Amino acid sequence: MTRPTLKTVTRLQGNNRALKAGEICPADFDLAFEEVPVLVKGFRRMVRELAYDVSEMALTTYITARAHGVKFTALPIFLVRDFHHANMVWNTRTPLSGLKDLEGKRVGVNRGYTVTTGVWARTILQQEHDVDLTQVHWAPSGDEHVASFVNPANVQNLGPDEDLTDALVSGQLAGVVGTKLDHADIGPMIPDAFNAARTALRERGLYPINHLVVVKDEVLAANPGLATQLFESFAASKALYVNDLKAGRISDLTAADRVHQAALEVMDDPLPYGIAPNQHVLEMLMDQVVGQGVIAQPMAIADLFAPETRELVG
Repeated sequence: MTRPTLKTVTRLQGNNRALKAGEICPADFDLAFEEVPVLVKGFRRMVRELAYDVSEMALTTYITARAHGVKFTALPIFLVRDFHHANMVWNTRTPLSGLKDLEGKRVGVNRGYTVTTGVWARTILQQEHDVDLTQVHWAPSGDEHVASFVNPANVQNLGPDEDLTDALVSGQLAGVVGTKLDHADIGPMIPDAFNAARTALRERGLYPINHLVVVKDEVLAANPGLATQLFESFAASKALYVNDLKAGRISDLTAADRVHQAALEVMDDPLPYGIAPNQHVLEMLMDQVVGQGVIAQPMAIADLFAPETRELVG
């Protein structure tokens, strides 16, 4: 009997290296990896066209897509986590007295308003700096992957001739969230951002999830057991990476590796898969996507994930 082959997109990183190399694979399925150099373009194709059977996906893009009826379902395989304190910048020549002063001002957002990095950056502004997010005029630089998404009232995209860097340097924007920008007059809103993120993880459990894995609903329906096999395969690949990281066998550390090393200061596994070990962060994000106007009503965390994976931990 021919094994089903699933068109799959996931960016190469330490925790999926063994899977993409074929050292680990699902028992009954083959994964045909398609390389997408700009991963967000893959996200857009998955959201708008269901272009792949299995795809890495930004977490808030997934939540937004589900709220708008896109027919795919997540597996609690949290491929990418990051610290976002460094992803907020302002003009160092005309800094505000504090981040609270962003209220009433126009603040740029890299790409779309629903981009996960931007959501987490705004979370930090609210939770750590008491910024009332509803009092900021947000200005995304691009459109949304979910084409039917409608911006909240305090969100208006940059004009067609506006650029994030130029607008920030010229004073048209008070700051930008969701990115680092390279210009002599632009610097981070939060000094010593990496250590600030480590403190947030240690004291509040803030360890942002950025990406997970989604599967087309019709593929899940046609292949019982697929969700479990995918979860187990991704988890086995990740375990090899974590063992190498702990043992010091990774010599050329990436930025992601350094985040994972920092997480190991407070947890045994820097990339836990499964709902249970991530419930706190998932609930925090759900509160934020509702509070920030990304979706209208909260969703039950369990309902976001394929039923056969809801109790799995890896």
